[in-house]
Formats: sequence, C-alpha cells, structure tokens
Amino acid sequence: MEPGAASPLRNPGFLGLLGYRLLALLANQILTVTVGWQVYQRTGDALSLGLIGLSEVIPYVGFALFAGYAVDHLPRRKVGMFACFGLGTTTLLLAGIAHGILPAGFGGPGDGGGNNAMIYAAVALNGVVRAFFTPVYMSLFARVLRRDQYARGAGVGSAVMQSGLVLGPALGGLLIALVGVAATYLVATGFAALAAVAVVRLQVSEPPLPTTREPVFASIGEGLRFVRHNQVVFGALALDMFSVLFGGAVALLPAFVEDVFRAGPEALGVLRAAPAAGAVGMGLWLSRYPPQRHAGYLLLGSVAAFGVCIIGFALSQVLWVSMALLALSGAFDSVSMVIRSTIVQLATPDEMRGRVASINGIFIGSSNELGAFESGLAARLLGLVPSVVFGGSMTLVVVAATAKLAPRLRRLDVRDLD
Repeated sequence: MEPGAASPLRNPGFLGLLGYRLLALLANQILTVTVGWQVYQRTGDALSLGLIGLSEVIPYVGFALFAGYAVDHLPRRKVGMFACFGLGTTTLLLAGIAHGILPAGFGGPGDGGGNNAMIYAAVALNGVVRAFFTPVYMSLFARVLRRDQYARGAGVGSAVMQSGLVLGPALGGLLIALVGVAATYLVATGFAALAAVAVVRLQVSEPPLPTTREPVFASIGEGLRFVRHNQVVFGALALDMFSVLFGGAVALLPAFVEDVFRAGPEALGVLRAAPAAGAVGMGLWLSRYPPQRHAGYLLLGSVAAFGVCIIGFALSQVLWVSMALLALSGAFDSVSMVIRSTIVQLATPDEMRGRVASINGIFIGSSNELGAFESGLAARLLGLVPSVVFGGSMTLVVVAATAKLAPRLRRLDVRDLD
C-alpha cells in the first residue's frame, strides 16, 4: 500500500474532529498562559503559580473516571459540546474577574492581590471540564476512522496536538501584550465556542446507547479491571507515566537557562518550544509511515532514546546542542505517544472507550504534574544537573523493567491487534 493510500486526511469526519481538538486546545492553552500572567501580576509570588496547577489537577483527576463513564453512556458529541461550554464559561468568569466585574477573592473586586480564591475556583472548574476532552476525542476517533487508519490518524493527531501546544501559549502571550488580559480571555471563549460547533457538526455515526445503565462505580470498576488485566494496554500506559514522571526536564528549564547557559528569556522560549517542534515533525512522518511491525520494540526503544536525550541535555553546556537534544526527545516521545494511542484504540472495545481514555488521561495528566514536582524535589536534594541525569537514568530503568515484566508488550506487532 502506498503511504498516502489510506490517508485519514481524506476523511471529512476526521478533519472535523481535528478541528475540534485544535480549537479546544488553543482555548485551554490561552487560558493557562493568561491566568498565570494574571495571578503573578497580582501577587508577584511564584507559589501562586504552583497553586494554579494544583487547583486544576486535583479536580481533573477526581472527575476523569466519571467523565469516561459519561462518554460511554451518553451521546458523545453532546458531551463534547457541553465540555466546550464549560471551558467557555471558565474563560468568561476569568474575563469578568480581570475586568473588575467579578471579585478575584472573597473580599470584592478591590480586595488587592493577595486573595485569588475565585480565580482558583474558576481554574478548578476548568480542571473538571478538561477531564471530558480526551475521552470524547478518543471515543470519536474510533468512530470516524477505519481500524487500518488508526496508526496514521494517531500520527496526525499527535502533530496537531503539539502544534496547539506551541501556538496556544504564543498566541496567548501576544494577545495579552496587544489587547490585555480580559480581552484575551474573550478570544479563548471564542475558540471554545468554535470547538463546540465543530464537535456538534461532526460527521460521525454514534454507537447505540446502552439500553440499561450500570451503576456508576460498577461501570468505572469494569474499566479499571480491563486496563489492569490487559498486559499490553497497562504496560504501555505505565511505561509512559513513569518515563514522563522521571524523565521530564521542562519544569527545570528556567534554572538551566540562568545557571548553566547564562542566557535570557529568549533562550527559555527556544528551549521550551524545541520538544514540541521535534514532536510535530515526527508526528507528520508517522502519519505517512505509521509503525506496524515490531511496535513493542519500537515503543521501548523510543522511550529509552528519550531517556538518553534527557541525560545528554543535562550534561550539555552548549545551548544549541541542548536545543537539538530536546527536539530529539520530543521526536522520540511522539513515537511512543503514537504507538501507545494506537494500542489503546485497537485493544479497547468500543463500548468502553470513554472509560479507558479517561484512565489514559489520568496516567498522562498525573505524570506531567507529579513529574514537575519530582524534578523540583530532586534538584533540591541532588543539585540541578545530577537530578536530571538521575531522571533520565531512571527512565532507562523503567524501560528495562517494562521489557521484563510485560513480554506481550515487548513482542507486540500492531497487526496482531486488528
């Protein structure tokens, strides 16, 4: 088969789904950048930035399994639409606070910079809403594409997601400078509204809804048992979680820029963008040449290569070398992301996609947040460079342990899941 013969980009439903994903991601990334700027301008306290992440991740993890249940038992496009409405509501609340119409804390609009309780509450609402996006996308992904297109579709989806992770923060920062915080939130509201339109107009056949609904916790438990007892799915998710937990270096980039490279904020921007740039390039390549044979070995090898890149980054003293290593780490991470996504899609029954996708989201979301905490704690205990070398080395240990404990994953060929 020619590389483009089964291109998912010829599928109008898939293009609509990508539009939904990109628009929602842009809205969320603009919100994230803007709320960080808003809070720090009010407080001047770095701890307040950490509280933003904490305010979002706790409700996200707490509601993720319930979001998966909703996606499996309700019309998926409607769930996606209401998630977009929730995101738009969050941005409108934050715009009202920024404009002074609503209070930032409990003391009223003029309470000063120390009380940000209402801002954190709005961010917590966004954490609840964000829990629905991945299950909706993953479940609709399997409805708009044929099974033989999953791997290519995962590559395209990865490239689109990484592009949003680059464009969203850049657009948010530019809008803050040009039109101010309140207006930037309104632009994010517009993106959320467009995402709602995209998912409602999506050309997809919804699966028949269950005639009887299981009790919520019994249904969630069924999804957890499926993941736990499927060695291939559980191994892929655990490998991703622990490799990101130990191998992430992004949280420490400001320290590397100042203490190692003796550079300014422009260097930080380049280094932050490098992993996403590598991931976009690799995602586009994989959309044409998806991994099929020896997928298990490719998965393990790409995560090991990611760990080696992180070790090399820690030891580098040259900015352009470090940038290249981070770009390579993003490319290898994209390989593992595409293979993991393909595995989850092919191995999961359609009636369970929402719950499994929500579990996948918990693995990914918690590893990013906890990884940032682990990086900071390790840097405090071991020092900056040794902590990142340690993290990269632990990633290699995780790969070796996964290869030993999950032989079915190690020997996996994607075609075996068809």
